[in-house]
Amino acid sequence: MGLWDKLMGEFVDVIEWTDDSNDTMVYRFERHGNEIKYGAKLTVRESQVAIFVNEGQIADVLTPGMYVLETQNLPVLSTLQHWDHGFQSPFKAEVYFFNTKQFTNLKWGTSNPVIIRDSEFAAVRLRAFGTYTIRIEDARQFMLEIIGTDGHFTVDEISSQLRSMIVTRFSSVAASANIPVLDMAANYEQFGQYITQRIAPEFKSYGIQLTAIMVENISLPDEVEAALDKRTSMGMVGNLDQYLQFQTAQGIGNGGSNSALDMGMGFAVANKMAEVLNKPTAAAPPPLPDNTWHIAINQTPSGPHSLQQLQQMVSSGTLTTATLVWQNGMASWQAAGEVSALATLFNAQTPPPLPPM
Repeated sequence: MGLWDKLMGEFVDVIEWTDDSNDTMVYRFERHGNEIKYGAKLTVRESQVAIFVNEGQIADVLTPGMYVLETQNLPVLSTLQHWDHGFQSPFKAEVYFFNTKQFTNLKWGTSNPVIIRDSEFAAVRLRAFGTYTIRIEDARQFMLEIIGTDGHFTVDEISSQLRSMIVTRFSSVAASANIPVLDMAANYEQFGQYITQRIAPEFKSYGIQLTAIMVENISLPDEVEAALDKRTSMGMVGNLDQYLQFQTAQGIGNGGSNSALDMGMGFAVANKMAEVLNKPTAAAPPPLPDNTWHIAINQTPSGPHSLQQLQQMVSSGTLTTATLVWQNGMASWQAAGEVSALATLFNAQTPPPLPPM
């Protein structure tokens, strides 16, 4: 740094940081020799936090606002440094600005399949990927655990570590959650929230808040997905005989095919159709005979009545041999005594007389 830059640094009495990038998490304000003048103004904007470091020690953490660097405003500095009012200030310190906004659309994904037990498919291998969102929650903790003295810290410098943490914990969470694979695919949002709750405490130990994990896809190996597609297709086919008939009709309508494979499939389908068409059809049972009767009581039709009911009518005297009766299939009404089917009702034998004493 030249003499002119040094002189200009002496006159600069405003300490601030505006970020033109989207990935800077921490920025150290650069001054010649880290010299800060008495009475300088420090501006901390919204979504920022500033940390004063004096001789390697964290002197203060400043939230959004404007600060005049004087002992009455920063009393903690008076115990660490003597303040002179001269042009050449001996006070030397470092100011770190922390970006507390959310860093979104950070990618994560499993590089190798994760093996888990599944209630429906037994042991399966699955892959998953998505995005996550973080923000700096505790600047002091983040400085002590992560950045150290890095003067320009970007999200790329920590994303690999965070991504590895997510993938590692995802494997254990997915294996212990006992959630079927098909339910995971149907509930990405709820599963992402569940993973966030399980992993967030580990991020917090770094001073970082894990605000969300989004699961975009959970996939099975290609061969497993192919088997699942076949299983789904079989469920959609339904009646196999009808499906084969439809396929044959479609092939005939399209002019057929010349390949030997298609011809072989055609013969198999034709044989199946022949079995279906030649299968004997069970004959329908004949209708049950109608054994009910209508009788004329006082010139008024009554019925239908069963034989048991007619027997009771004979016993009560309501039905006699002269009573007109009719049944389905008879041309006209006839006297009950002339119908052979009712003869047993009137020819009931009476018991013989008791023998003499």
